Amino acid sequence: MAESTLRIGLVLPDVMGTYGDGGNALVLRQRARMRGIDAEIISINLTDPVPESLDVYTLGGAEDYAQRLATRHLTRYPGLQRAAEAGRPVLAICAAIQVLGHWYETSAGERVAGISMFDLTTVPQDKRSIGELITEPAVDSGLTKPLTGFENHRGGTTLGSDARPLARVKHGVGNGGGEKIEGAIQGSVIGTYLHGPALARNPELADLLLSRALGVDELDALPLPEVELLRRERLAAGRRG
Repeated sequence: MAESTLRIGLVLPDVMGTYGDGGNALVLRQRARMRGIDAEIISINLTDPVPESLDVYTLGGAEDYAQRLATRHLTRYPGLQRAAEAGRPVLAICAAIQVLGHWYETSAGERVAGISMFDLTTVPQDKRSIGELITEPAVDSGLTKPLTGFENHRGGTTLGSDARPLARVKHGVGNGGGEKIEGAIQGSVIGTYLHGPALARNPELADLLLSRALGVDELDALPLPEVELLRRERLAAGRRG
């Protein structure tokens, strides 16, 4: 591996990969390589300590038991927390938001302590949120285009004062709890309930993470008509739904 290689941490895909969110790491690698930037994915499994020196990290969704395993592992090996403290970008999807919060409540009513990278808590909603989700990014998110994805979660997440929303909901549920907000931002960590994978459907978000990982203000544009076609189709489907 060359010193200039962009190192993308795929965190616990063996337990936090229920909904294909590992595809987010693939998108980051491909968009880097298409710009002539060498990049590789480092898979961090339950048998591995979490390194703190990678350039960008992604975590995906999971069910209750897998969340518990992930929480224990990240508590035992706090490399992810140290990486975030150093300003390295982290993307947390769905259940990963809950694991990175102060605590989450399981469907059985048990409260499980998280790792407190996000100032938030999560409890089960009366009804599971399933369907297309469309949001408008917050003005301080670094994003300008609507976000699109598929939400599938029972948890309802409440943000504390140190976390701020990633976006406002235009269609769908988002974080739940009656507020029309979605996701969370705190420091260099971004969380969202968007599946899809999220970065395949939202290339602007992928490039935001890449630019921060590379320490640059902006990246060369990638004209990919098929990606824009996918976005238009999914945004239209969400509005119809």
